Amino acid sequence: MFWTPELAAWLEDAPWPATKDELIDYADRTGAPLQVIDNLKELDDPEDPTYDSIEDLWPEYESASDDFLFNEDDDNEY
Repeated sequence: MFWTPELAAWLEDAPWPATKDELIDYADRTGAPLQVIDNLKELDDPEDPTYDSIEDLWPEYESASDDFLFNEDDDNEY
């Protein structure tokens, strides 16, 4: 299983929490690359069958919203 930010981004808007099968269905319906679907199929079946976010699949993933530490509008207040 090999994740990249580009592959993981296909699952950002997935209907979390979701099971492995629901994520595979979502990826298929949204036209995700085959590598995304293959990565999902390779997931081990966890004790708890639901995943709460992409970080459950790939803990190192940082979403685009994590890149912004402040709001530009707040910059003028100081």
